Amino acid sequence: MSAPATLAPDVTLANGVAMPRIGFGLFRVAPGATARDIAAEALTAGYRLLDTAAIYRNETEVGQAVAASGLPRDRLFVTSKVWNDDQGYPRSLTAFERAQAALGSIDLYLLHWPVPERRLAAWRALEDLYLDGRVRAIGVSNFMVHHLDELLAAARVAPMVNQVELSPFLPQRELAAYCARAGIVLTAYSPLTKGHRLAHPLLVEEATRLGCSPAQLLLRWVLAQGHALVVKSSDPQRMRENLAAGDGALDAAALARLDALDEGLVTGWDPRDAP
Repeated sequence: MSAPATLAPDVTLANGVAMPRIGFGLFRVAPGATARDIAAEALTAGYRLLDTAAIYRNETEVGQAVAASGLPRDRLFVTSKVWNDDQGYPRSLTAFERAQAALGSIDLYLLHWPVPERRLAAWRALEDLYLDGRVRAIGVSNFMVHHLDELLAAARVAPMVNQVELSPFLPQRELAAYCARAGIVLTAYSPLTKGHRLAHPLLVEEATRLGCSPAQLLLRWVLAQGHALVVKSSDPQRMRENLAAGDGALDAAALARLDALDEGLVTGWDPRDAP
């Protein structure tokens, strides 16, 4: 399997672990041969971070693709997440055991959502997994500022990653500033707005001017903010185009125009007002 010509530089987490800045997501990829084949194709395209979760029901297939890839395991980075029903101390430990059995090993383990009355106990479980050396890094997903305030007040280990929906149309500026101060790497999911804004006239105009696709423009904006990202596609050519976004940068004019696109666009469930 050939390596890609160029990859975006890794991002270094607060504990010194290097994480690929561009990852491939397996959200809504059906379990079975489809998930295994798409994960394998992503590795062939050059992705070195695969992002899955218990609720995606394809951890086993991701583990199979990793094992069959022929790539040294220390060149890959696998992320999974504790689902809501499994939050709480003992349940989260049990969930990790299942995920680890399916995936072989896990580099980054996240709380998938900020579940009231369960998330702090679940975080204690993740802290113990990390302190015991069973996972290289831990973090959260869909945590807003008020959720992080609560977590950090009780934590022995601060989260190293916070994975949230983020794009120029939803830049999450307050959260981004908070995470930067706390040393938490913000990772964007749905950076392509699930396709809802790919035909936006400004994106098309700037992409044409810069010689890239609108999708690459969106991804380059995320990278220019210093964030990591997770992107998905089942099309091999688009997989490669998305990964190649790390090869180029945006000029000041493009950054300024994309910075003005904020419209609070949320394409999934919105955690901003979640208790």
